[in-house]
Amino acid sequence: MRKKQKKAQREKQRKAKNQNQQQQQRNTQQHGTSSSSSSSSRSSSSSTKPRPPPLPPPLPPQQRQQQQQQQQQQQQQHQQHQQQQEQQQQHQQQHQQQQQQQQQQQQQQQQQQQQQQHQQQQQHHQQQQHQHQQQQQHQHQQQHQKQHQQQHQQQHQQHQQHQQQQQQQQQQQAS
Repeated sequence: MRKKQKKAQREKQRKAKNQNQQQQQRNTQQHGTSSSSSSSSRSSSSSTKPRPPPLPPPLPPQQRQQQQQQQQQQQQQHQQHQQQQEQQQQHQQQHQQQQQQQQQQQQQQQQQQQQQQHQQQQQHHQQQQHQHQQQQQHQHQQQHQKQHQQQHQQQHQQHQQHQQQQQQQQQQQAS
């Protein structure tokens, strides 16, 4: 009797253990199905809403920095290009100013040359006047010499007349 009772107790315990294990398995399965059903309900609810446009995946920080650096470099290059253009324009303006200065200098030189020519002409004119004065003086001397010769000739004629008078007087005396 005791042995039979022990066996029965052991069988009861086994059955209880088996039932406990089966209940645990059922609980886990129900929990799993409930979680899966909740996720499916979430997905169904999310599918009804309009999805926002997918954002680009966030770049790692190195690539972000590289992109920012590239943009900065491009901006710097653009600024440098503008500066170069401005410098070229300034250089062209300076070149034009230099050309204008050179033209002004050339004009000044031409004016100076014209002034020099004008001075030379004045000097030449003065020389001509001086030559004219010399010629006048020379003519005056020639006239003076002619007058002197005439006077000398007159004196010579008078001397001849005087001699003739003396000869006539001697002839008269001789007669």
